[in-house]
Amino acid sequence: MDGSMEFTMGLSDGIAWPWPIAVYLFFAGISGGAIATAIFIRFYKGQTENTPFYKAAALISLVTISLGMLCLVLDLTNPLFFWRILVYYNLNSVMSIGVIALTAYIPLVALITLLAFEDEIRKIPALAVLLPIIEKLKGVRRPCEVVVLILAMAVCAYTGFLISALIRFPIINTSVLPALFIASGISAGAASAKMLAVSMFKEELHSQDMKLLHGAEWPIMAAEILFIFMIAMSLFSGNAGMQSAFSAFHTGEWAGVFWLGVVGIGFGGPLLLNFATSKRFSHSAKAFYASGVCAVSGMMCLRLFIIYAGQNFAI
Repeated sequence: MDGSMEFTMGLSDGIAWPWPIAVYLFFAGISGGAIATAIFIRFYKGQTENTPFYKAAALISLVTISLGMLCLVLDLTNPLFFWRILVYYNLNSVMSIGVIALTAYIPLVALITLLAFEDEIRKIPALAVLLPIIEKLKGVRRPCEVVVLILAMAVCAYTGFLISALIRFPIINTSVLPALFIASGISAGAASAKMLAVSMFKEELHSQDMKLLHGAEWPIMAAEILFIFMIAMSLFSGNAGMQSAFSAFHTGEWAGVFWLGVVGIGFGGPLLLNFATSKRFSHSAKAFYASGVCAVSGMMCLRLFIIYAGQNFAI
């Protein structure tokens, strides 16, 4: 075995990338986007404490990447032999390089999560055995966060590199895809962590961290729109096969997913809640959660559109 994952027809029916891959793209994007955003804010503001947003991002990142890996294992030809992909590598395979990155990323995110919840762990006598470990890990916290930040971006992007190699699918075969996956992952990951920080860790709705994140939403959303526009225009102005693939944006059921889910809910929802409603409502908790749900839902619809619409048009 050369170390590459054998995604075949276990849970799919004749397509190269079935639904577990779309779900993995969703979870991996949220994981990488959430922890990368939290670490960036920590570095940017010189934070040393475990803020509510940092805790929420660490927890979401660990849970979602674990669920994402479960999806990958389920789609292996032989799920019980998943351990082989952790032992055998082919450095000429993009898939293997991604597995190496994930093998380092997951335990490091677990380490970051352990450090983030130090205060909570101290309050639980049964977990006192972890305190000496936490104290020793503090000495390497900064370099671990730097590595996790780099790996988080890699986790968001690498599947974009991987599936863009499918040259017979014009929508998927584009160099813009990794950048789009990073931007959408950061958008959805930050939105998920914000909602958890406010609901579970009692973050102030209008705290400095929340204001900073709110201000970053619009440039990130603009980047997503730009990348999608670039993909659409490259298809529109390409050869006959690419022009045929462009029809995915305006005909068929996946066009509905794109316009309703990605454009309507993912982009239009937050804009409507922030600019087309009353100032009082747009600053309320209801609008805050609704905007977050829109961002996360739009990101999932984008992954589904790329995977399924992309595989409906081959050249």
